[in-house]
Amino acid sequence: MDELGQKNPRATSEQPGEPRPERSTPWLLRGVLIMFVVLGMLLGYMLFLLGPTGKSAQVHIPRGAKAGEVGKILEDAGLVRSSSLFSLYLRFSNRDKDLKPGYYRLDGWGLRAVAVQLTEKAQPLTTKITFPEGWRASEMAARLSENHFDGAKFLELVNSPPAELRPAEAKGPTLEGFLFPATYEFGLDATPEEIISTMTRRMAEEFTPQAKDILQKLKLSIQDWITLASIVQAEAANAAEKPAIAGIFLNRLEAGMPLQADPTVAYGLNKRLPELDRSAGDFQKDTPYNSYTRRGLPPTAIGNPGEDSLNAVLNAQRTNDKGQRYLYFLHAQGKLFLNVDFQGHLRDTNKYYH
Repeated sequence: MDELGQKNPRATSEQPGEPRPERSTPWLLRGVLIMFVVLGMLLGYMLFLLGPTGKSAQVHIPRGAKAGEVGKILEDAGLVRSSSLFSLYLRFSNRDKDLKPGYYRLDGWGLRAVAVQLTEKAQPLTTKITFPEGWRASEMAARLSENHFDGAKFLELVNSPPAELRPAEAKGPTLEGFLFPATYEFGLDATPEEIISTMTRRMAEEFTPQAKDILQKLKLSIQDWITLASIVQAEAANAAEKPAIAGIFLNRLEAGMPLQADPTVAYGLNKRLPELDRSAGDFQKDTPYNSYTRRGLPPTAIGNPGEDSLNAVLNAQRTNDKGQRYLYFLHAQGKLFLNVDFQGHLRDTNKYYH
């Protein structure tokens, strides 16, 4: 109290010189709040990185690509937001061991969903390519190039095959004839080596024990068989003609006569059959494939025969009803005329072409 006995309104219970207590509770609350905000932002950002991007894209996963490389490819394509996070997920989930090379069409449904697509659900993109019966390797190479494969390398390997691509039965200088004509489904990143291996493996399915037994009786190797079948393929107008044409060529080989097959001449001159010109001396130009100037079979097939042509050689029609061997044939008026001697062949030729 003051001298008048009244309370001093400024007076407090604090003792002189005693420090005032700090008010720390608001600062603590503020710090906790900031921490939660930061954590929330980090969590939100993490969810953002893990979440869907809303994009779809076709990507190529190269052979031997590691998790980090794959993550970068996917990030560049907009399918994931963090390549680092994606590669970490692949490693920790052991999905990096399930990566398969190829082209994929993927949707950016979220980091984990993309990983599941790539390693579990999605299949590499493929394309179907049809190679018709009788096509040359050069034609097959052109079709591969049209479908964005390396046709030039394919043809190079066919013409100069390394040991690992050469079937044991292939005795000629090239793989012409050993590329089975069919419709194939190839991955978009299939290499020329893989394509050749697929086609030669399919041809090898024709080399059955039954086929080999017949070839042994005919004194033909598998190389001979394929080469002869390719000539039958090129000469026949339809499947029904093939056994008779095969029989004539077998008879000619056995008799030591030249085959005199126009398609062999065309192949040796790198021409198509309609391009042959007798007046230009095409049939007199000697090549290893000219079956007019040389006897026996050419060094390789002149195309890639199909199943009908291969079977025609194994089941050839070699004689007429009297047991006489056919040696000549002629296409005229949409029909096949067979003869056992040159006189009959000449008669038919004069009748239908003069």
